[in-house]
Amino acid sequence: MDLVTITDQGTSTIIERQAVSNERLISMWLHGKPDNTIRKYTIWVERFLESVDYKPLHLVTLEELQHWQSSLERYSPNTQRNALASIKSLFTFGHELGVLPFNVARIVKPPKAKDTLGERILTEVEVQKMIAMEPNPRNEAILRLLYYGCLRVSELVSLSWNDLSERGEEGIITIFGKGGITRVMELPAPVWKLLCQLRQGAAGDAPVFRSRKHSHEGRLDPSRVNRIVRDAAVRAGIGKNVSPHWFRHSHASHSLDRGCPPHLVRDGLGHKSLSTTSRYLKARPKDSSSRYLPL
Repeated sequence: MDLVTITDQGTSTIIERQAVSNERLISMWLHGKPDNTIRKYTIWVERFLESVDYKPLHLVTLEELQHWQSSLERYSPNTQRNALASIKSLFTFGHELGVLPFNVARIVKPPKAKDTLGERILTEVEVQKMIAMEPNPRNEAILRLLYYGCLRVSELVSLSWNDLSERGEEGIITIFGKGGITRVMELPAPVWKLLCQLRQGAAGDAPVFRSRKHSHEGRLDPSRVNRIVRDAAVRAGIGKNVSPHWFRHSHASHSLDRGCPPHLVRDGLGHKSLSTTSRYLKARPKDSSSRYLPL
């Protein structure tokens, strides 16, 4: 019988390789990941398993994986990369665990994708117009916090009042974000004042942005934040498919344009390295070799 030993903190457990079902392996792989990541990974893994008739993952061949990769060509390169990253992550986990004898996904290469970051950065005028034309105070606070707090949607809807604290006329927000990174951001006085007006005596562990349907422990659903941003863009006459994440991109780009030290932008974004943050400098360069050519 083909056996595998899984060691956890000094305790060894011997299991049959074939006894580790796809469902059990996927459950272990997804354990502890953010809800948004779980949703995205689950979609692509389900589609992949369907393509191989839900056979055990340790029996999947390289040819089957390449055939599935070819079926993704109807999607954009970025979508293909996300799909393959999900499957490669699962196979790598299974191989490192010892459940999969070979990591057949290791040699599958994702397609090259155009860097479209520059297309998802709003101008300062566009951001301020979206905020100024928002008639709802709560929604205005959401837009301001996405921009000035440099927040992801998941981070915004997870905020409780305990995560906010006062510093003079300004505020401090503590964010527990992607990758288990905790970061702290200062909020300008106007943003802090607007947030304080929304609290209305709410308890410290209450969500900052509540859902009227009281789902997700009373927290606002991320899809609702997307609609708020989309409506604000339409109201401001911006003919682009603006999402909440565009405010995060814009925060980084505008800060760098105004001379903010890159390491502060890195810390605000929660990046692990400056090389990731430097993408914003490349996306919206202040100088170019074309400026040195005669006209």
